[in-house]
Amino acid sequence: MSLTSSRWFPPVASATAAIAVLFLMGAKSPPTRFDEIDVGRINVREPDGTLRMVISNRAQFPGSPWKGGEVARPDRTSFAGMLFINDEGTENGGLIQKGAIDADGKASAGLSLTFDRFRQDQVIQLLHRESGGRATSTLAFNDEADGTEIDLMQRTARMAELRKLKPEEQEAAFAKMKAAGQLPTNRIRLGTTGDRAAALALADAQGRPRLMLIVTADGQPSVVLMDEAGAVRKTVDLQTK
Repeated sequence: MSLTSSRWFPPVASATAAIAVLFLMGAKSPPTRFDEIDVGRINVREPDGTLRMVISNRAQFPGSPWKGGEVARPDRTSFAGMLFINDEGTENGGLIQKGAIDADGKASAGLSLTFDRFRQDQVIQLLHRESGGRATSTLAFNDEADGTEIDLMQRTARMAELRKLKPEEQEAAFAKMKAAGQLPTNRIRLGTTGDRAAALALADAQGRPRLMLIVTADGQPSVVLMDEAGAVRKTVDLQTK
């Protein structure tokens, strides 16, 4: 005779048993769906609790996730946005943004979409800044150190120590770090300038600009070649008028 017969279980007990069987078999309830939701912050976590993404308003925006913990970032208190976090619980990029009208009645805005090297800082940046009626938009690619050899926190601590040195000692120590590839170096920068020109700058591994393509706001293009000291070696101006 079936064990689910009413002779053996009353109706309520029978339903409870069926639910228990489904639970033991791994049955999943359907996902909850919302047409609209108001929320201050969303934490996306792995089954083991590892934080993988944060979407937050300005008031609840986190510091920098780092190896499962969090490092305070008081410089982020004016931004809302999203953080990307890798498998070990360390930040590896994000989107932050803000915008308002300043005391002079002009727009003051900023947007940053970035992707970091492992345990390091930004290697890809999409940036927009606006202040005092002037705006710039930039796409940048940077070199960063191997985060398994010197990570962002170690570098930050090292730089804090160097700033206690005398100016000439600081300069020598920072130059040594740069030569060792331990400081961020911009390699490619493409964007618009405050005077509404469009520009592309290419730099060598030491971050020294070597080639620039520029088109001014009034449409005049030019090519600028520079040596390792930053001196202009050749300029090609193409007259289009």
